[in-house]
Amino acid sequence: MTEKEEKEQKRILVLCVDRDGDLEKKAGIETPLVGRVENLDAAVALALKDPEEPDANAMFEAVRVYDRLKAESNPGETLEIATLSGSELGGVGADRKVVAGLNELLEGFSASEVILVTDGYSDEAVLPLVQSRVPVSSVRRIVVKHSESIEETAALFSRYLRTVMDNPRYSRVALGLPGLLILILGILSIIHWVQYYLIALALVLSVFLVVKGFGVDKASKDLYRWVKEYSPPPLRVQISNFSLIAGALCLVLGLYLGGASVAQLPAAELVHWFSNVPIIVGSFIEGSATLLVVGLIVPLLGRGIRWYLERDARLLRNAALIVIVGWSQQVLIATSQLLKSPQIGYGTIVYVVVIGILIGIASVLIIFAVHRAKRGFFAETEEQAKEFGDS
Repeated sequence: MTEKEEKEQKRILVLCVDRDGDLEKKAGIETPLVGRVENLDAAVALALKDPEEPDANAMFEAVRVYDRLKAESNPGETLEIATLSGSELGGVGADRKVVAGLNELLEGFSASEVILVTDGYSDEAVLPLVQSRVPVSSVRRIVVKHSESIEETAALFSRYLRTVMDNPRYSRVALGLPGLLILILGILSIIHWVQYYLIALALVLSVFLVVKGFGVDKASKDLYRWVKEYSPPPLRVQISNFSLIAGALCLVLGLYLGGASVAQLPAAELVHWFSNVPIIVGSFIEGSATLLVVGLIVPLLGRGIRWYLERDARLLRNAALIVIVGWSQQVLIATSQLLKSPQIGYGTIVYVVVIGILIGIASVLIIFAVHRAKRGFFAETEEQAKEFGDS
């Protein structure tokens, strides 16, 4: 035969695949198994070991297909028959063993096409593995009567069972919850409190429903992930945030002290509150003024420290605002005195307001002077410089 005729010659391999390894496990026959006599003898040995084994029927069918093709005696075809066995554990290990045996087969018989014979649902999983190495021209699936639906049902059931066992998302509900209920029943039986099992059952189920219904488990998981991955902000940001919290506490405490000052007024003034509104308001302002001002100044100080560390030009405006807010305490005190004692006149409050205006103007002039003198200190953008000039 010439080289050209050898290339045109079809080399057909009738391949039977036993993916679950029954041939080696039950009959003790190693694979790859090549040749008609060897495959027929192995099929008989397997059938004698287990007459209900479908892999034996698949091997007989492979021999029958081989004989039929041989009987057609096509001169352009070379035929061979072989059987491969996987592993009883299935999965990746079985597939790798089948692939290794197929590679060994192809080294001895370089097939141009394969006729694949399988015994059912699980063995057809190897079809992509065979097709990736040699073309598959036909697939013959042998199913023993009444076994196809049972095999597929068993395979589907085992897949779902494995998912329930291995996937924590499902195992917590399908296994964990019943296991907990059984454990509670066992404990109550030991201490002779079985009559309380229905109460314990109701408590466990209600807690489970509440946790799942309101997403407590997801919220707890998110909180744990946040705590685990939390990274503290820079020190300047921490100072600013802390000053906001401290300022808010001072404001709340100031409002409380203002209410306490009103509560200390004589009962007669509180009973006729409508005619004594100025006195009540004045007492409230007098009791709360200091801490209210402190509650505003503390966040400004924290923000000022942050802007100083960041060399932000807004630090100067913040400093002027601190001075003005600090002086507002005097305005509040003068207002409270005027409300409580109108006879003292408006002189004091007018004086305090005028002084406050002058202090504000002086603060603005000072920050402009400092800004010009220390321009190189501040790392400001053009937009910030324009904003500072407009203000």
